[in-house]
Amino acid sequence: MISLFRNFFQSKIGLPIFIGFLVIVALAFASADISGSSTFGGLSGSDKIASVGGETISASEANGAINNALSRQRQQNPTITMPQFIAEGGYEAELSVLIDRYALGRFAKDYGLRAGDNLVNSEILQIPAFRSLTGDFDPQTYQLALQRQGISDAILRKDIGDGLLAQQILRPALGAPRLPKAAAKHYASLALERRRGQIALISSVAYAPEGDPSDEALTAFYEESRSNFILPERRTLRFARFGAETVTTDLTPNEAQIAARFERDAEVYAAQERRAFTSFVVPTEEAAQAITARIRGGSSLEAAAAQAGFNVSQNELRDREQTGTATSAAVGEALFEAEQGALIEPARSALGWYVARVDEIERTPARGLGEVRSDIADQLQAEMLAAELAELSSQIEEMVDTGTSLTDVAQQFGLQVDVTPDLLANGQVFGSLGQTVTPQVRPILDTAFQMEEGNPQLAEIVPGAQFLVFDVSDITESAAPPLAEVRDAAISAWRISEGSKEAKKVAEAALEAIGAGTPIAQALSDAGDSASQLEQVDLTRAELLANTNQRLPSSLVLMFSMAQGSAKLLENQGDLGWFLINLDEIVVGEVADDNPVLLQTQQQIAAALSGEYAEQLSASIREEVGVERNEEAIEALRRTLSGES
Repeated sequence: MISLFRNFFQSKIGLPIFIGFLVIVALAFASADISGSSTFGGLSGSDKIASVGGETISASEANGAINNALSRQRQQNPTITMPQFIAEGGYEAELSVLIDRYALGRFAKDYGLRAGDNLVNSEILQIPAFRSLTGDFDPQTYQLALQRQGISDAILRKDIGDGLLAQQILRPALGAPRLPKAAAKHYASLALERRRGQIALISSVAYAPEGDPSDEALTAFYEESRSNFILPERRTLRFARFGAETVTTDLTPNEAQIAARFERDAEVYAAQERRAFTSFVVPTEEAAQAITARIRGGSSLEAAAAQAGFNVSQNELRDREQTGTATSAAVGEALFEAEQGALIEPARSALGWYVARVDEIERTPARGLGEVRSDIADQLQAEMLAAELAELSSQIEEMVDTGTSLTDVAQQFGLQVDVTPDLLANGQVFGSLGQTVTPQVRPILDTAFQMEEGNPQLAEIVPGAQFLVFDVSDITESAAPPLAEVRDAAISAWRISEGSKEAKKVAEAALEAIGAGTPIAQALSDAGDSASQLEQVDLTRAELLANTNQRLPSSLVLMFSMAQGSAKLLENQGDLGWFLINLDEIVVGEVADDNPVLLQTQQQIAAALSGEYAEQLSASIREEVGVERNEEAIEALRRTLSGES
């Protein structure tokens, strides 16, 4: 449950966005709600994963929830696989979210809380995904969005209702938590706390065997650690480009076409005059006349406006019609009758009387056909090219929509088909460190990783100018390869694994000696370790946390959670060895009542308290409504999703 609430209640915006989160949950879960007849590796879709307050959570719904959670995770990490997602705790986290969703809904209904149709409707109207281009709710857009997710109106409404009920339950429980000063002092002192000790890494490499394992030993090791060798899904794409270079039709406009366009746009090529002016508006004609007289008497327009309490505006170059539209017909006529630098007679508009000065006059003489022939020809040629490409793309789109293969499309229109190397979902070339997909293929990558093999699609890369017709020619699913393909890597991993076992024995012997009172350096030497370097640590917690841009070393994190005078072992990541951590001394800092760290601590921990309160409340809700987990079915679904059965 903490995975559901903590992220949403550690900030002031947590509660307002909770309903939006429930809508996402609805889209994630509901596709499973409408398909209860599937089977998953012998587990029926209708089998019970859990029972919450008498309501059943089916294997089908849980399966849909986990798969949709993986899809959301791939937006952040495109190459993550289902086994990796499960190994990182995603499976259990999503099950907890699903169970707590049911529990909250049941608890709310048991205590008479309701979310009426009008309230649910108001939430639906506020969801941007259901709005048209005008920004208003559009029923057709709404239905299309539901169809794309494979859910019904009733399912979405239920989940939004659950979110509203959750607000009613959680808002009173989580409002304005405050940490008492005594408790805040304790936590604030931790920031000032200093720890002294030593850390040694007993490396697996130092104890790794040099020889190769037997075939039987290597095979057994590979089977046990197969998940460490899983390769991400990769796809090979084929694509054909077409654009201006593809069009072979003569697009040179003839004289009649050029003349017709010149005649159609005669106003564009006629003589034009535009004027810029500075002005302000006063409410009465008498005031406008008085200010105009003052300006003609020697005052500047700007000074006269400021003296009378008006703000002037400078207007850009406009023609007569544009000027009249922006002011009034009378003002426009007056401005276009005056000379540059002249002040016009006050003229009336809907806002009042204009006092205005002509600042600039731009006159463009008329242009004949001979002067603009080249421009018109280029314009017509561009239009004809766009029309040809639109027709060509329409023909190709019709062909791919009716099942024509990419090869046949390319052959009919004389297009060259290019093939990419194996690509990962993040755009990297599989097996080539640092090499990424070409810029022309990048725009279609997300779509390509959602397509089925051999079904071409058309994409517009540069609107109206460059197009790609492409398909997926080969899909290699995410899986561990045969041992023969990664034998060298498996042997290296086996050596590290065996070295880790020996390193652990040395570390455990040293740990036992430290417990008996032997200094850590002597304990390591007596255990047979001569390669490890002993690092002296003398840090405050604030110094440890100062560099937020780097991941905190796990060994230091453990040291700051240990008791004084204790020693512990910690396995390094990837079987790379074992940390031996010895804590000699803890120096506790004193925090005065006026220390600003005290107030900062109260403010920072208040957000975390919301998460803790939510976790405690959800645990109580689960206990009250009653939750029964079918562990056998949960494990069966986990094995199926991870590819173990």
